[in-house]
Amino acid sequence: MDTTTSLTGPPVQRATNLAAVLAHAWAESAFTAADVMAATGLSRSTAIALCDDLIDLGWFTELDDARQAGVAYRKGRPARRYELHDAAGVVVGVDAGAHSITTIAADLRGRELARSHRAIDPATDAEERVSVVDAAITEVLQSDGVGRPLCITLGVPAPIDALGRSPEGNVFWERMNPRLGERLRDHGCVVLTDNDANLAAVAEGALGAGAGLDSYITVMTGERLGAGYVLDGRLVRGRGRAGELHLLDLVDGVGSARGFAAVLRDWGRAHRESGGLPESSPLSRLPVERVDASSVLAAADDGDEAALDLVRRLADRVARMSAVLGGLLDVERIVFAGAIAPSMSLLLGIASERLPGYMSAEPPLLVASALGADIVAQGAVATAVDHVRRNALRIDLAR
Repeated sequence: MDTTTSLTGPPVQRATNLAAVLAHAWAESAFTAADVMAATGLSRSTAIALCDDLIDLGWFTELDDARQAGVAYRKGRPARRYELHDAAGVVVGVDAGAHSITTIAADLRGRELARSHRAIDPATDAEERVSVVDAAITEVLQSDGVGRPLCITLGVPAPIDALGRSPEGNVFWERMNPRLGERLRDHGCVVLTDNDANLAAVAEGALGAGAGLDSYITVMTGERLGAGYVLDGRLVRGRGRAGELHLLDLVDGVGSARGFAAVLRDWGRAHRESGGLPESSPLSRLPVERVDASSVLAAADDGDEAALDLVRRLADRVARMSAVLGGLLDVERIVFAGAIAPSMSLLLGIASERLPGYMSAEPPLLVASALGADIVAQGAVATAVDHVRRNALRIDLAR
């Protein structure tokens, strides 16, 4: 980088220098021109001029100088201090799931400012789904302390192409993503749409078990299995269906992409209805409709043999699936996310013991996500922040 380029230099170089200074601000808290010089190689006069320009553009704020802030200095004028103006605008992340809509408004550091959570019937038609998502976004944007939106990211349980659209011909996918991004009202900013498992993988990389790893997989474990692949530090999208796991229909001992929550619920209810459970089993004392994956996992944790049998069956399925994905992509870790993730310790422990028997290579580590039910919305927020960060100099904060 040219260390002498000023604001009167070539426009391309100036834009490059502005982007470098802004990138430094996004990675740090308070900083001085000397910090910018060390990080970018720019001259002192250019660093100060660019910081002033970014103040004028609305991206920086100037803090108390070094003397006022109590920062040690040797002599001369105390250094000016700057900071990213993280309240210059907000981002919105939406988990537009089959059963609920979770919406989070956050500042430019990704810190939550407001949220909305609404239940929705999976059978809701397209028009109503668009209306519910739009109302949830409007609700958080009208909350106290929430400013102008700079990017909205939607997460949906369907494959997504580069235009934010899902393939035609699948009734569920068309209902989950009735071109949501195109049909929302104009909120004055870019709207991105992505697959929920992809956004979960982004969240794990930013905040969870994928942080610091080059290659990992995040698997959503609810009604259907879906995966987000991060390989060599990049999210793999393909043509939009990279995370679809229909290939599991062909895997011996797995046989389908039904989610773990759905499989354990169905197996548990079948056991309960069969009348074959011993009276000592806590599952035998539950009404059939209350038997679900969480109750099966809890019973297994307490040592119930009937529940343990079901968990062992599923663990073998998990191990086989992990051997296929881990062996094919050679990842360091597979993270299992979803509502039952906090209860999956025993299940993943058994699967991890069996996994080496299905692989010739070093097996990936199997872990449960610690990010909870907000994982897709958190990934949507992180994606929106990244979009603003990469496109900041194209955004006019003054309008």
